[in-house]
Amino acid sequence: MKSKLSLAQYVKKRNGVPLGASGSMTNMLSRSFGATSFPVFWHYWNPIWGYYLSRNVMRPLASFLPTSLATFVTFLVSGALHDLAVSIVELKTVLFFTPWFGLMGLIVVVSKGAGISYGHVSWPVRALINASFILVSLGLMYFLEKLYA
Repeated sequence: MKSKLSLAQYVKKRNGVPLGASGSMTNMLSRSFGATSFPVFWHYWNPIWGYYLSRNVMRPLASFLPTSLATFVTFLVSGALHDLAVSIVELKTVLFFTPWFGLMGLIVVVSKGAGISYGHVSWPVRALINASFILVSLGLMYFLEKLYA
């Protein structure tokens, strides 16, 4: 995102429909799960959250860090903010999302660096692959949490 798009412009670009329009959620889910790679999945997933992360975390970090490292750190920040929100609701310290999002960020960076793309397969197969990245990384985090609890 090199230009300074407004939130409304960013969401329309990602979802294909204006912010709050009918079909917005359907488009987001279809575009993200049908993405041709895991990095592209994240371009479409939750465009409102992505807009603020891009604007306030990723772009500032990418001005002095390599893009891959800025991407990874952005995932960690997102996870930490999720942990903070859950910690406030639960009234106890939660540290689950930060490592999980860090793992997904690592998958994004490595798969992008390796040029992994599955655009040649059907939408259901792409959806299965993208969902698998999320579910396998989530399962690994649950396993590690139980292992070290």
